[in-house]
Amino acid sequence: MTPTDFSKHLTDFFSNYLPLQKNVSKNTIKAYRDTFKLLLYFCESEEKIKPEKLSMHHLSSDLIERFLLWLETERNCSVSTRNLRLAALHAFFRYAQSESPESLFHYQKVIAIPVKKKKQSIVEHLSPEAVRLLLEQPDRTTTQGRRDLALLSLLYDSGARVQELIDLSVSDFVAGSNPILILTGKGNKIRRVPIMNNTAVLVQKYISENKLDLPHKCNYPLFTNKQHSKLTKEGVAYILNKYAVMAREKTDKIPVKVKCHMLRHSKAVHLLQAGVNLIYIRDFLGHSDIKTTEIYARADSELKRKALENAYPDLVDTNLPDWNENTDLMNWLSKL
Repeated sequence: MTPTDFSKHLTDFFSNYLPLQKNVSKNTIKAYRDTFKLLLYFCESEEKIKPEKLSMHHLSSDLIERFLLWLETERNCSVSTRNLRLAALHAFFRYAQSESPESLFHYQKVIAIPVKKKKQSIVEHLSPEAVRLLLEQPDRTTTQGRRDLALLSLLYDSGARVQELIDLSVSDFVAGSNPILILTGKGNKIRRVPIMNNTAVLVQKYISENKLDLPHKCNYPLFTNKQHSKLTKEGVAYILNKYAVMAREKTDKIPVKVKCHMLRHSKAVHLLQAGVNLIYIRDFLGHSDIKTTEIYARADSELKRKALENAYPDLVDTNLPDWNENTDLMNWLSKL
């Protein structure tokens, strides 16, 4: 069977363009891969086009729009997920147009499909008191409890994404008078973030207790499960939820759903409340655009209130005379 132009483009897209030319992360490649798995399934089940027969001329803008609608209606995907799938398709067709300029118009019709607007969601975060209570839940008398405390403390204190935490090796934690954590973020971008001394002490004790400070273990995963394998996102979420349930029994400050990313959001909001400049917070979180960081400023109502109080003096005197005592005004009002 002769390979189709789609199979050739797709193979080169995943084996050469994404990892070698664009140097995207493994997680991005996996997300793009899942998009095309869904697209192939859609074409076979809904469009009656078998994967081995699928060619680029089949992938019209109309078909792609039907695919996006199918994601929302049949698979109940959110607008965000729909837009992520479209972003993967946009990337593929931008690559394809450079490989086959004779089909430029066909590909650009797909690239022109706009992302769908969605409601601006509230940035969910925990108060400092809630974070403190959450970190009080792990049992420090057990090995697992001490690991969980070090993990959650580091997740909050570094503002790391869950995947960044999972990917940490022992050598990525640098102790000393100014402890730092070396994080590898989206696009394999590396950043060094400062760690508070209390958190650093917890991590150092955890490393020492588990004999991870031996020279040959420097490239071992920093946090592992009972099988000594690298933790998964689901594993970290399970650990966080377990202690959130325990903390919720003691206070109503813990929301019903506590997600891992909420600790990152919480750290950002707390830094803002402490008066840290947005530029520093952007670099701390590893954002490529300051606009992404600005969502935390918009989310914090207390910060807005303090900013307004500092920006504008009290122009209205609270010791104003009672208008009821003005007889001329009262007479005028009664004649209206």
